Amino acid sequence: SAPRTRWTSPVVPMTTEANARAEPASGPPYAGRVLIDLHTHSTVSDGTQPPAEVVASAAQAGVDVLGLTDHDSTAGWADAAAAAVEHGVALVRGVEISCARWGTSVHLLGYLLDPLSAPLLAQMELSRSSRESRARRMTERLGRDYPITWDDVLAQVSRGTTIGRPHLADALVAAGSFRDRDAAFATALHRSSEYHVAHYAPDPADAVRLVLEAGGVPVLAHPFAHVRGRVLDDETIEELVEAGLAGLEVEHRDHDDDARRRLREIALQHDLVTTGSSDYHGTGKLNRLGENATDPEQLQRIEAAGTLEVVLP
Repeated sequence: SAPRTRWTSPVVPMTTEANARAEPASGPPYAGRVLIDLHTHSTVSDGTQPPAEVVASAAQAGVDVLGLTDHDSTAGWADAAAAAVEHGVALVRGVEISCARWGTSVHLLGYLLDPLSAPLLAQMELSRSSRESRARRMTERLGRDYPITWDDVLAQVSRGTTIGRPHLADALVAAGSFRDRDAAFATALHRSSEYHVAHYAPDPADAVRLVLEAGGVPVLAHPFAHVRGRVLDDETIEELVEAGLAGLEVEHRDHDDDARRRLREIALQHDLVTTGSSDYHGTGKLNRLGENATDPEQLQRIEAAGTLEVVLP
């Protein structure tokens, strides 16, 4: 079989100017056996590894192209880009915007966007501050029945991290109350739990428009992941397509065969990009780097539509 492609193109400089708005690249020749994983998280949001370690782990797993998509933050991009050069991994810079529609949680991936877009920055800051306020209130509620305090939660958070429920889960695990994150989320941190507190999240149609305004490529993350709770119906997805949605994450461990088939049908109907990803969180979840992958032609479509270049080693 053909070896995986490795590129020798120079890396995009991670200066503020280049980070803000670069000319779209013609793109590397995504030929041969190229493993592309476009959805991962670091300690900047709810992953357990710093951005550079995520890239190093991706290289060890044989991933050729990695997407770093922390929740509501681009703070990990620079470290990830430097590590990408070091480890020979191409980097697709992105974010995952936490949204909600009528009580349904919706996650929108935005790829190759301008990180200095003022409306996008304001939205992400609002989401981060609301999430931290929610985490404080949930900690107070949990503290009535579990041996954790806000200081215990902060002990699980790296500098610059967006605080969320996964860090409450880590505090509960550290206190011996639960075996792992999944066990904590299944009970005390579940949305139906008495300890749950809602937080601000934008409507997904508004988030699609924000990503487009920032010159990015909006792709709906794990849209039919029923194991996470309620999912969007076809009509809402069509509404998002009308707003400018560019793609659907099809290959994901939380999608069964029927979900993947239906998403491919929707993508074909609306000429949408289809992606596959691990949704890697380090030790925070069972997801393995590269366990689901994106077709090279689909990445080329994303690259052609985005503002930033893919960072090449």
